[in-house]
This record gives sequence, C-alpha cells and structure tokens, in this order.
Amino acid sequence: MSKRPEPSLSRLAWLGMAGLAAVLFAFAPTSGRGEAAVPEPDGYRMDSFRAPTPATLRGVRVIDTGEAERLWREKAALFVDVMPRDVKPANLPAGTIWRDKPRDHLPGSVWLANVGYGALSPEMNAYFRDRLGALTEGRRDAALVFYCLTDCWMSWNAARRAQGEYGYTNVIWYPAGSDGWAKAGLPLEKATPLE
Repeated sequence: MSKRPEPSLSRLAWLGMAGLAAVLFAFAPTSGRGEAAVPEPDGYRMDSFRAPTPATLRGVRVIDTGEAERLWREKAALFVDVMPRDVKPANLPAGTIWRDKPRDHLPGSVWLANVGYGALSPEMNAYFRDRLGALTEGRRDAALVFYCLTDCWMSWNAARRAQGEYGYTNVIWYPAGSDGWAKAGLPLEKATPLE
C-alpha cells in the first residue's frame, strides 16, 4: 500500500488563504443584486455612468419602487428624470434624417436631460439650477425625486448636486429608475425634454 505524500507547507498556506478568502467573501457587503456593494465616491462619478451604483447617497433619502409609487400616487414629490439625450452630430451628411431616441418615463415627470454628468458646463449648470428653481418656485424644501435607469450614475450625480451644491433639503433618489418602475408593471409615458 502506497503512502500518501504529506502536503507541503506552501500548499497548506495556500489552502488556508483560500479558506480565509472564502469566509471574507461570504461576509462581504453586497448590493442585494449579488455583487459586492459599491462605495460612495467622495465626488461625482465622471465616467462609466452605466454601472452598479452605491446603495446610499449621504444626505439624501433613497427609496425603492414601492415608496416611489406611493409618492407618485399621492403627488407628494416632483419626479425629475435626468436621462441623457443624444445630441445630433454636427457632421451628418446633408439630407440625413435625425430622430431622437424615444424615452418613456414616469408619468408627470420633468425630463431635465443631460444634468447628471459629473462635470457640467456653466450653461448646463445654470440650466439645471434655474429649472429646479422654477419647478419648485424657489422652495429649497420641495420634495424632489431624481431617477434615470437602473445602474445609472446620472441620477446619483444629479441628486447629489441638488442637495450639496444647490441646497435642496428634501432630495430623494430612486435608483431603480424607469426600468424598475416598468418591471413592477407601473405605467410609463412618452417623455419630452424640458427646454
């Protein structure tokens, strides 16, 4: 009968580290969708906007679809869609027909397109600030629900800017966005950007 070889020290160390990694992974925080939780950045998200988002936003209330539906049905908040809008390319050949990509959003929402980027031009920053001021009639305590799509940093950035830079005190973030709303069987309507 042959004797089984004794495991080497390096093999034992490797097995121990693999076991430790498995235990740590099992207890790592997750987003609820199976992947590791995304930490909040110190600033705005500047690129790769379609990616998993944090579960939180400091100073902002985060809601799920059930709470979003309640606020919507009670007309207890202004819903602000910040989905970006494609810009017509300047170099299209003459005669080319350009059609905006259609956008469906929560009924009664206001679509402030392109305000969720990490860096805004002075014109876009003024547009965002001015439209929020007009929509809320200057009330900094108005309830504002920001959304876009699931796994979209645009709404995270916009909510953070409204709360941090513009001083709104009742900012709400709905990270599931129009995708989560539609998945729940709730109605959508054709959106038109607010000029």
